[in-house]
Amino acid sequence: MKKLFIYFSLAIFISMLTASDMPTGEVQYKCMIQIKNYKGEGAYVIVSLINPKGNYEKTLYVLGDDSEWYYEMSSWWKFYGKKRTKLDGITGATVGGGERAMCILNLDKDKINRGYRLRFESAVENQEYHEKDLEIRLNKSNLSKKLEGKGYVRYVRFIAVQ
Repeated sequence: MKKLFIYFSLAIFISMLTASDMPTGEVQYKCMIQIKNYKGEGAYVIVSLINPKGNYEKTLYVLGDDSEWYYEMSSWWKFYGKKRTKLDGITGATVGGGERAMCILNLDKDKINRGYRLRFESAVENQEYHEKDLEIRLNKSNLSKKLEGKGYVRYVRFIAVQ
């Protein structure tokens, strides 16, 4: 019984430490992106925060870590290419046809239910680019649904981490 209490106390302490690492105004969501079946190279998928005026505000995640192809995501490149901010902590490998990827999105609580949107752009080398493969209003309702894409993204699901 004493060991159980020690393990329980240690688990609570660790969870308090990791929770304090996140800024107080942010919430994390696991995002599962299921890609449609297709033949060809892996898909690049970019997840961006779009402000209420329809402009890019922030890059949240990039699936595809070979930066030499980023310019082919032309709408996003107009935003990102000017600033070239570091993407090191928010990139992963491309996703092949029929596969899925998981990522963590850090969202500012003040942006939820305030007219902001999440945009998922997708492209495959020597194939099509889908500027708005999936674009959703950033609200609590949409963050609890299965949402279907129009291009290479079959669907997206979110799960709150906290």
